[in-house]
Amino acid sequence: MSQKVVLAFSGGLDTSLCVKYLSEDRGMEVHSVLVDTGGFSDAELVAIEERAYSLGVKSHVTIAKTDDYYQQCLKFLVFGNVLKNNTYPLSVSAERIFQAIAAAEYARNIGASAIAHGSTGAGNDQVRFDMAFRIIAPDAEIITPIRDLKLSREAEIEYLKSKGVEQEWHKATYSINKGLWGTSVGGKETLTSDQFLPDSAWPTQVTKSEPETITLTFQYGEIKGIATSSNSSQQDSNETFANPVDAIRRLTELAGPFGIGRDIHVGDTIIGIKGRVGFEAPAPLILIKAHHALEKHVLAKWQLYWKDQLANWYGTMLHEGQFMDPVMRNIETFLADTQSHVSGKVHVLLAPYRFQVLGIESDHDLMSSAFGSYGEMNNAWTGDDVRGFSKVASNQVMIYEKINNQ
Repeated sequence: MSQKVVLAFSGGLDTSLCVKYLSEDRGMEVHSVLVDTGGFSDAELVAIEERAYSLGVKSHVTIAKTDDYYQQCLKFLVFGNVLKNNTYPLSVSAERIFQAIAAAEYARNIGASAIAHGSTGAGNDQVRFDMAFRIIAPDAEIITPIRDLKLSREAEIEYLKSKGVEQEWHKATYSINKGLWGTSVGGKETLTSDQFLPDSAWPTQVTKSEPETITLTFQYGEIKGIATSSNSSQQDSNETFANPVDAIRRLTELAGPFGIGRDIHVGDTIIGIKGRVGFEAPAPLILIKAHHALEKHVLAKWQLYWKDQLANWYGTMLHEGQFMDPVMRNIETFLADTQSHVSGKVHVLLAPYRFQVLGIESDHDLMSSAFGSYGEMNNAWTGDDVRGFSKVASNQVMIYEKINNQ
């Protein structure tokens, strides 16, 4: 009986080679799995399944994980206002670990003795897949043909031709990875330190020029509604969403055509080198900035401080493939607990290549005129109260200065 292997499959050149190598060179029974975290259309899913069977897999399944992806991960990135290096919303980092977990769980469920992925030996994804496979299915053999064989793209194409696969493999100028939480873009410019990607490289081209104002409604930290208005003849709308995933998609549709959310992230890879990648993530960037603005109005000082510390660390752990460490659940509990008063509306201006948070409305707004107006009037204390407070607050440093510097 042939050894059963589950292959995390995308339908591209690398994973196509993996099917042929595993089934024909190693004589294994290949079961391919595609984990959909929001980056594929229905037509693309059908085409990938057909391709898998044409290559010779024993079975192919598509596992829908978009809602789980949001509920178990993305909402905590919003709760924590997580932007890696103050720039990157962890689009691919979060997506890959969820795909790896689902593939490993599927392998365990069907009793596969091996799991394979098509990552190269150069990037972060190999670590994320390896770690998830080892944690969830520790007894399964991990097979990585592309990493182990060290084949060039041209050599991969020649190998597939030798197996009767004659497809025209077009090497795109830019590599694109689309997902619910953003799209990564890699090209010759991202291999340098000084060049930015040209307009033509971005998946969404700029087609909107008339500024629009949108209002995002948050309930307990989650996006629940989007209202739009503009100065043009376009009809205003006010939409509510039972599922935040639908709101994220709608916000992407509204903001993407402005060219909003484009940037290049420079970061440290898990394996210790620097890397650059372009990304287009209008919805995550707007959501995180709008959510943060609301939080600054409704949370207390030390809540904001500790959220910043823990959320930054949470993002680093997620980026480095440590999502399944139990401490992550502890931090998620903390982040969720801070959202009990994060409800209200945030007004945002959308314009070509930029957005601006205009202001917020919330029943929990701590910037209340009942207690005073900053820099003008106070209603809850007297000048003598402040004199006494200032004297006590400065007392220890005053003593330090007298003893050591006088």
